[in-house]
Amino acid sequence: MNSQFAGVLQLLALITALALAYRPLGDYMARVYSSEKHYRPEKWIYKVIGANPAAEMRWPAYLRGVLAFSAVSVLFLYLMQRVQGSLPGSLGFSSIDPDQAFNTAASFVANTNWQSYSGEQAMGHVVQTGGLAVQNFLSAAVGMAVAVALVRGFARSRTGELGNFWADLVRGTVRVLLPISVIGAIVLVACGAIQNFSGIHSVGQFMGGSQEWNGGAVASQEAIKELGTNGGGYFNANSAHPFENPDPLSNLFEIFLILLIPSALTRTFGRMVGSLKQGYAILGAMAVIWVGFTALMMWTEFAHRGPAFDIAGGAMEGKETRFGIAGSSIFAVATTLTSTGAVNSFHSSYTGFGGGIAMLGMQLGEIAPGGVGSGLYGMLIMAVIAVFIAGLMVGRTPEYLGKKIGTRQIKLAACYILITPALVLGFTAVAMALPTPADSMTNTGPHGFSEILYAYTSGANNNGSAFAGLNADTQWFNTTIGIAILLGRFLPMVFVLALAGSLAEQRPVPETAGTLRTDKPLYTGLLVGTILIITGLTYFPALALGPLAEGLAS
Repeated sequence: MNSQFAGVLQLLALITALALAYRPLGDYMARVYSSEKHYRPEKWIYKVIGANPAAEMRWPAYLRGVLAFSAVSVLFLYLMQRVQGSLPGSLGFSSIDPDQAFNTAASFVANTNWQSYSGEQAMGHVVQTGGLAVQNFLSAAVGMAVAVALVRGFARSRTGELGNFWADLVRGTVRVLLPISVIGAIVLVACGAIQNFSGIHSVGQFMGGSQEWNGGAVASQEAIKELGTNGGGYFNANSAHPFENPDPLSNLFEIFLILLIPSALTRTFGRMVGSLKQGYAILGAMAVIWVGFTALMMWTEFAHRGPAFDIAGGAMEGKETRFGIAGSSIFAVATTLTSTGAVNSFHSSYTGFGGGIAMLGMQLGEIAPGGVGSGLYGMLIMAVIAVFIAGLMVGRTPEYLGKKIGTRQIKLAACYILITPALVLGFTAVAMALPTPADSMTNTGPHGFSEILYAYTSGANNNGSAFAGLNADTQWFNTTIGIAILLGRFLPMVFVLALAGSLAEQRPVPETAGTLRTDKPLYTGLLVGTILIITGLTYFPALALGPLAEGLAS
C-alpha cells in the first residue's frame, strides 16, 4: 500500500473514532461538572482534605485553591525525588540533584512533563508511580477545573461564583480521567505495552557488552500520559520505545487518547452555555488548524529531495520504521498542538519546515484542540479577542455569548496572550546572549538556534516535548526552563479566572439584529485568522532565524 494513502486512512480512522466518542463523552463531562451529587469515595477525599464541596467560590478563592494545591504538589514531588535513594523500589538509583528535582517537580505539576533525564536510568518505581503518574492525573484535572470555571463565567449571570475548585478537581480525576485511563491501559497491554514492577535485568549481549532494562507500570502511566496531555515517558525514548508504544495500532490509539478529552470538551462547553452550536464553532476552528497542520507536516516529510529521500520514500531520519512518516507526522502534530509533549520520533531530525510546524503548533498556544482544559480556555480567550476585533471593524460594542467584552475583559485577555511569548522570547534571547547555555547546543547556525527556541517554547507553553540535540540537564536550563514552566502555567490561569469572575457578574445582553453570530462558519474563519495573525506577528522574526532559514537553505 502506498505510504501516503496509508496515512490518509489513519487520519480517517482517527477522525471517525473521535467523532463517535465526541457526543457521549462531551455530554458526560457536562453532567459531571453540573452534578450536585457526590459519590462515597469522593466524600472520603473531601473529608481527608477538609474541603466543603458545596461551597461556591468567587474567582480569588478558586485561584487560591489552584495555586495552593499546585504549590503543595511541587513540594511533595520535589521531596520525593530528593529522598529517592532511601525509598523502597528505587532500583538502586540515587536521589535526584536539586536543580533537576525542581525542574521535574515543576514540570509534572504544571502538566508539562519536560524531562532532562533518562527515566529508565534515574527514576525508581515509587517515584514513577507514586509521584509522576499521580501528577499526570492531578495536573490534568486542574486544567479541566479552570476551563470549567471559565465556562461557568459565560453561563452564569449576576454572580461572581464559579463553582468549587476541590469538587471540580476530585470529579475530574475520579469520574473522567481514572476510568478512561483504566480502559486505555488495558488496551495498551493488549497491544504489547509492559505492566510490571520488575527490577533491572540483562537482555543479552550488545556490541560486546550486556544491555540492561528495567520494567515498570508502563501501560498505566502511558494511558494517563496521553489522555491527560502530559507527555512524560517512562523511558528516555518516550513513545518511540516499544515498551511504551509497541506497534502502529497502539500508536493510533495513543493519538486518539491525546485528542479525546480536548475535543470533547467543546461539546461540554456548548452544553453548559446552552448552545451546542457555540461548541461546534469552537471545534470547527480547532479542526481547521489541526487538519491544516497535519497536512503540511505530512507534505514536508513526504517530499522527496535527493537519493536518500527517494530510497526511503521520504524523510525517514529520526523516525521509527514501524510507524513510518505518516504515523510519526500525525503524532508530532497531535502532541505539539496539544500540551502533551510525548514524542514517537526525533523532532530535531525533521526537515527544517517540519520542525518549524511542530514549533509553531506550540506557539499558537496549543489550542487545536489543545491540552486537557488549557486548550478550551485558551481557545475561548482567542474567541474573546476575535469578537473584540470584529467589534472594532463594525463599530459595535463586542459581545460573546451574551456578555459584553469591555475594557476589563479585553485587558485580561490581552495579558493572557502576551505572557507566554514574553517568556519564550525573553529566555531564548538571554540564553543565546550568554556563553554557557550555547555550549549545550549540538548544532550551530539556524538549527542550533531552533534547539534553544524549541526548548523554551515547549517549557513556557507547558508542552514538554524536546527538539533534542540540546543538553538540557544543566543548572541553567533546569532552573530557567523550570521557571518558564511555572510562570507559563499559572500566570495565564490568573487572568482566565479573573475573566471568568468578571463575566459571571454581568447581566446577559439580549441578542439583536446587529449581534455578531458566533456560531456561524464566518466567525469560525475569523477566529482561525485571528489566531494565525497574532501568532505570526509575535513569533515570525524568531522563526525566521531558525526553522524558516533552515528550510529555505535545504
